[in-house]
Amino acid sequence: MGRAFEYRKARKMKRWSKMAKTFSRIGKDIVIAIKSGGPDPDTNSRLRACFQNARDANMPKDIITRAIKKATDKDTSDYKETLFEGYGPHGIAIIVETATDNNKRTVANIRSYFNKCNGSLGTAGSVVFMFEHQCHFKIAKGELDPEELELEMIDHGAEEVFEDEEFIMIYGDFKSFGAIQAALEKMEIEILSSGFERIPNVTKSLNEEQAADIEKLLEKIEDDEDVQNVYHTMV
Repeated sequence: MGRAFEYRKARKMKRWSKMAKTFSRIGKDIVIAIKSGGPDPDTNSRLRACFQNARDANMPKDIITRAIKKATDKDTSDYKETLFEGYGPHGIAIIVETATDNNKRTVANIRSYFNKCNGSLGTAGSVVFMFEHQCHFKIAKGELDPEELELEMIDHGAEEVFEDEEFIMIYGDFKSFGAIQAALEKMEIEILSSGFERIPNVTKSLNEEQAADIEKLLEKIEDDEDVQNVYHTMV
């Protein structure tokens, strides 16, 4: 299935293993979606995607309800989505996606993580060009023929279709998210989850000691409450 698929799989398994962090991330996504597009999932495609992701992650209904209530509370501050770029030790490029209600706090925290781990926070555009920004959809396999589905979805912006034992994954450029989502819904294909990710165009291998340095930095970043996703070029 190729380097990109294996990279995605490894990163996804590690990221989604931390259930508390997953629920927090989806909860923020729900708040952002409602504040930007309203509370009706029938007219808010981003919110529909959030609810699909919540079901796929087995997110408890009470946590979903709290997120919806928080989003509709006038006293709840808006979350600002900010992208941070930088280099960890040993020349590993890192992208950090955040959603925060206090940008000064987030900037200070992210900068401190890089500095304490011998990395450096860069300026906008310093490493983002090294990654492909893509969207993905996990759909129920059912009786679908992956090859026929791929031919159909290419017209809507899909670039890759992979078959697993129980589901099918569709990947495309992040700008094609809306078109792919609309096509799947029109075909009445069940979307289990969807989202965005950044795949490195070039990766770098490190020895065990060097990799431990990067993992130390990644752990600090990923544990931050404002961080939604982290991507890097380490193999």
